[in-house]
Amino acid sequence: MSWFKRESGAIDSSGEKKVRTEGLWVKCEGCRQIIWKKDLDANHNVCPKCDKHFRIDARTRLEMLYDDGQFELFDTNLTSTDPLKFSDIKSYASRLKKYREETGLNDAIVNASGKINGREVITSAMEYSFIGGSMGSVVGEVITRAIERATEQRVPLIIVSASGGARMMEGTVSLMQLAKISAALARMDDAKVPYISVLTDPTTGGTTASFAMLGDLNIAEPGALIGFAGPRVIEQTIRQKLPEGFQRSEFLLEHGMLDAVVHRRDLKSYISRALDFMVPNGHN
Repeated sequence: MSWFKRESGAIDSSGEKKVRTEGLWVKCEGCRQIIWKKDLDANHNVCPKCDKHFRIDARTRLEMLYDDGQFELFDTNLTSTDPLKFSDIKSYASRLKKYREETGLNDAIVNASGKINGREVITSAMEYSFIGGSMGSVVGEVITRAIERATEQRVPLIIVSASGGARMMEGTVSLMQLAKISAALARMDDAKVPYISVLTDPTTGGTTASFAMLGDLNIAEPGALIGFAGPRVIEQTIRQKLPEGFQRSEFLLEHGMLDAVVHRRDLKSYISRALDFMVPNGHN
């Protein structure tokens, strides 16, 4: 009878079952504990054991800030022209192509508009996974456009920084963005439109030296690395050991460089309350 006939191949007698585990667990860099990815996601990508704030992408950041995760993107069509035709190990053009494919973005910045607790707000969020969130001509232009739009519409502006600094592949062109953005922020200040700067891990180089520290309110996430030169460069220069926690957000708050350090879960409500104070009675 066919019941007793083997119609398939040999039976696997190894007794091993293959279970997909890749991506289900994450090791925390803070406490070195293994965390279930779903627990991490449910906790705003913050370690539930030690409160280590993991880096998040720009879109996730916007979804956390805006009501119901709803926002409208703008200035999405700008791309770098590679002005220097730069090349080292790889050409700059090939790097741009690679990161555009990986992130789905044209550069390391996302402009969006939407509402935070019912108030219209414009946000520029930097994308660290795009060439280290470095600031080239496109990043500078997109942020400047957000500033100008916020100034014209008299809508509060939030810039979320996550950057390694100016983009060396664009040379002087990238350094010019520091002055351009700062000048636009000065005009915004003259118009008395609020600007809140949110510094995340890391915020370094030309970003720190310009717009990241020019907010009417400068706030940071816990444990974020914030500074101009990195701690290793400073140690090698002064030939001294730096204090514990040097250039971390708590250190900067203690030394008067920041106004507040805010946990990610509280960031939206903190910004909302700050805007209520800056723009009372719900009027922009």
